[in-house]
Amino acid sequence: MQYRPSEIEKKWQRFWDTEKSFEPSTDLSKEKKYILSMFPYPSGRIHMGHVRNYSIGDAFARHYRQQGKNVLHPIGWDSFGMPAENAAIKHKVHPKKWTYENIDYMRKELAALGLSFSKEREFATSDELYTKFEQSFIIDMFDKGILYRKKAFLNWCPNDHTVLANEQVVDGCCWRCDTPIVKKEMNQYYLKISDYSQELLDDLDKLKDKWPKQVLTMQENWIGRSTGLEFDLHLDEISQAKVNEQFKQFTVFTTRPDTIYGVTYTALAPEHEIVTYMIENDLLDSRVAAEITAMKNTSAIERQKHKHGVALGIEVVHPLTGKKIPVWVANFVLMDYGSGAVMAVPAHDDRDYEFATKYALPIIPVIRPKEGDYPEKGAFTEPGVMFDSAQFDGLDSTQAKAVIMDFFEAEKIGKKVVNFRLKDWGISRQRYWGAPIPFIHCPSCGLVTEKKENLPVALPEDVEISGEGNPLDHHASWKKCHCPKCGGEAVRETDTLDTFVQSSWYFLRYTAGLDIRDEKAFDKEELSYWMNVDHYIGGIEHAILHLLYSRFFTKVLRDMGYVDADEPFEHLLTQGMVLKDGAKMSKSKGNTVDPDALIEKYGADTARLFILFAAPPTQELEWNDSAVEGAYRFLKRFSERSANAYACETLPVIDHASLDKNEKAARKKVYEALQRSMEVFKERHTFNTMIAGVMEAMNALAEQESADVWTEGYWVLLSIMEPIAPHLAWELSDNLFGRKNLAPVALKEEVFVVDTFTMGVSVNGKRRGEIEVDAAETKEQIIAKAKAVVERWIEGKSIVKEIVVPKKLVNLVIKG
Repeated sequence: MQYRPSEIEKKWQRFWDTEKSFEPSTDLSKEKKYILSMFPYPSGRIHMGHVRNYSIGDAFARHYRQQGKNVLHPIGWDSFGMPAENAAIKHKVHPKKWTYENIDYMRKELAALGLSFSKEREFATSDELYTKFEQSFIIDMFDKGILYRKKAFLNWCPNDHTVLANEQVVDGCCWRCDTPIVKKEMNQYYLKISDYSQELLDDLDKLKDKWPKQVLTMQENWIGRSTGLEFDLHLDEISQAKVNEQFKQFTVFTTRPDTIYGVTYTALAPEHEIVTYMIENDLLDSRVAAEITAMKNTSAIERQKHKHGVALGIEVVHPLTGKKIPVWVANFVLMDYGSGAVMAVPAHDDRDYEFATKYALPIIPVIRPKEGDYPEKGAFTEPGVMFDSAQFDGLDSTQAKAVIMDFFEAEKIGKKVVNFRLKDWGISRQRYWGAPIPFIHCPSCGLVTEKKENLPVALPEDVEISGEGNPLDHHASWKKCHCPKCGGEAVRETDTLDTFVQSSWYFLRYTAGLDIRDEKAFDKEELSYWMNVDHYIGGIEHAILHLLYSRFFTKVLRDMGYVDADEPFEHLLTQGMVLKDGAKMSKSKGNTVDPDALIEKYGADTARLFILFAAPPTQELEWNDSAVEGAYRFLKRFSERSANAYACETLPVIDHASLDKNEKAARKKVYEALQRSMEVFKERHTFNTMIAGVMEAMNALAEQESADVWTEGYWVLLSIMEPIAPHLAWELSDNLFGRKNLAPVALKEEVFVVDTFTMGVSVNGKRRGEIEVDAAETKEQIIAKAKAVVERWIEGKSIVKEIVVPKKLVNLVIKG
């Protein structure tokens, strides 16, 4: 058959659409598979990363449908977020219009790839119905105490009048207008993810061997469980007087109690309450106060780059030695970790050493190496032996940690505590294009939740996006409302939700059938059937935030009685990036490949075949134009050689024993490809090796002429290729087999039985030839064959020994 991809791809896409071929069954008694690729942001155009992600997911979905499974393979749109507002400013277009026009275009692009998505379950997270259910969850979380409001210092652009994420602060300035940012104390809404720190950590064990080890390690480090010593450092009498007797001590936490005798200074965060009090009450000179304010107005990321600090002129008393220790303010100390105060041991901590060296502070070693000399420069951070540490001298520093913590507890001057690096999740954003937080501020009742029957609290569309401030703050008719409790005049909350909230439960929403979708977010019976997601596919860049928040959300909804699952994703596959010229594709580098143009020239099946054949899915893929051309040529040959097969509706019955050597070899290669396919989908997911198996089988088929073997070969190989190149597979399968072959195919063990084998023949240990031997041949027959092959080397010679190594070698020992 002549290969015309543009014709057959449009034909089958229309068929799948008309027949609703990819909608999951409502029969919940069938074995299910839930396949999900991370949904895209509707930026306007798909890129090759999308092609790779969705081709991988589609291969899983199509394979499991062939196996008779009930497959849920949905798509949607992560459609709230800043890019839409930026586009509104740049192009003078409403964010909603820009977003939904992009969705319409990208939906067509994805359809052109032949992706087997459920269309009936598609949604965008900016849909008002999705917002309604999400706001209902937010109200429940507030009522349960999982969501709360408190003040925090945020990055504020005084020019644009907006809050910036840390990633939007570049060299201390707004990424958009280059105005120096300031830290502004504002009310924020938080989710208590810290309450789930231990469970999030413990349940990583459930994901071992199912998730990439790298992702599990990244999450473990992000949660950051540490056991350490917490104790108070007391201000001396002079210092207490300097702060007007308002503070007597502050608390520090350390994971290195073994270094306690090496403390030479302590450092407070610029935002610490003692520092704030001293500035507000003019207890510091103007230069020092100005330096501290500058530290506050620098993002957390920038503050870690260069160590900077100022002395406060106050001192604390060492809890064991009684020595006085100076108190500094240091930019590297953050309020959101521990208590915002640290003990500093420059001899045994790199960061403390750098700071002490810069400001000529004392450096006192208290741990020496177990072997060798103490380093001449820098901090000694390895385990060692304690010295100059009173009664703890000579202890192994690792073992001393527990001993010293026990001592502090016995003396009632400190306690052993567990800390987590994971902090509560700030979910409010001062932006327009997001889900409104469904709260109301009432002068009489305080913070009140909207009544659920009034949901959704939808965004007003008559807004002007200028980039200056939050348009919701200036929308009087939307903002003004009545209190749901007392009926008095009130004001709506104008903050919107972080877009990570939407992506933290979208996978649950897909489980909702058409009959209940308008009434509730999901149905518990359907959830228990479909969850967990069997295969989740996406980029490694989502290893922490999205995946961690999704795990957290699932556990919260479980505790509120909505779901039964502890974890959302059973297996995780993180696909590698698509590179060109050794670099990640980007418009700025001019190294992008347009998927639309690729499909137009070669067809979607070629794009899919190349993307799955060029590299294993978890590795980086280097773009190669000639390899794309090679993929197209292979499909062209695959199509044309189908003329060697004949039409039938059942697998041909073949007497394997009656076949010649090439026919047997071809059958073996075909079923080896099938065997490899089974292994790939079950365990390895290396689609490239599966495709290589098909190519090897095609080469072997070309070495023989049996129509039965060709037909059997196409029956099996089309089944294997359907998840990879579905349009051509459906076309050929329909023409030849009425698509009866797109179903489970069993291995035929007969083809793997070796009835002939090759043996080497040596004369006096030197290899001189080889023979083809039937499995039933006797030793005498094998020796006779061997002698015939090496006749020129043994002619006129005396054979003194005949050695046969079964199935491997014949060695003839001669003399004369």
